[in-house]
Amino acid sequence: MIKTLKSKTFAQELNYIRNEKIRKNAEIILDLLPDYFYEIPATSTGKYHPEFAQGKAGLLRHTKVAVRFAKEILDLEFSSEGFTNDEKDLMIFTLLIHDGLKSGMEYNEYTKFDHPIIISKFIKENKNKTTFTDKEINFIVTGLESHMGEWNTNNYSDVILPKPKSKHQNFIHMCDYLASRKFLDIKFDNNDNIID
Repeated sequence: MIKTLKSKTFAQELNYIRNEKIRKNAEIILDLLPDYFYEIPATSTGKYHPEFAQGKAGLLRHTKVAVRFAKEILDLEFSSEGFTNDEKDLMIFTLLIHDGLKSGMEYNEYTKFDHPIIISKFIKENKNKTTFTDKEINFIVTGLESHMGEWNTNNYSDVILPKPKSKHQNFIHMCDYLASRKFLDIKFDNNDNIID
């Protein structure tokens, strides 16, 4: 199967996923995401994300940093005891797509507050294009829906997002939160890969 340009953008991050089935499903979903996911800044105002997450492809870089935090933490001995290998891979997959529909199904200049619910529905609607089990889908969508953590309400929306409850939901939220800290100064090469 030839990867399209979209999933190739995450070649390094996809290699963090050890289970080939999960990695192939990740490629499928990444290729289904709208083009804007690969082009827009992480925030339209610049208010809630560090400098590297602003400008063209800022959301892509934010996603790469969230995934990198997950990989680094999951490689530590103390966290290997808390999750199975497949759970680790599914959390990395979830972080890869957590903001995949941040502007909604079609590009909108502003973040859709309910984007965790939108991407969750998207995963459920496209389940038949993957080989994920119902249990894996549930693991993914509960991580997506709660990735905003305590920022689960908004003055401009009636939607109340679920807060993380399980250890995997809390882990996904933590990695997303860490990747949004304004004090971070992470360097990227010309292909938007993190420079070690």
